Parts: sequence; structure tokens; C-alpha cells
Amino acid sequence: MLSWILILLVVAAIAALLGFGRISGVALTGAKVLIVVALVLFLLMLLGVFAIA
Repeated sequence: MLSWILILLVVAAIAALLGFGRISGVALTGAKVLIVVALVLFLLMLLGVFAIA
């Protein structure tokens, strides 16, 4: 999941530099959503609610 976040952040940065505002916004929003999902999963694992076998 971390690789997807980094890919989306790179795409957002390149699109912003080239002037594609909408593509940059979509990629940045996707990265933000994945960051939130990763943090929630991390907190659940930290509290022991969600166990990965």
C-alpha cells in the first residue's frame, strides 16, 4: 500500500508541475485516502483488534 501512496504522490507532483490541476488533485485525493486507510489499519493492528495471520 505504501508503494501505491508514493506512486500517487509522484504522479500528483509531476502533474502539478506540468499544469494539470485536475489530474494532480485526483492523484492527491487518492493518496490521502490510502494514507487514512493505512493509518486506520495500523491503529487496529496496534490495538490488537485486527490480526493478520
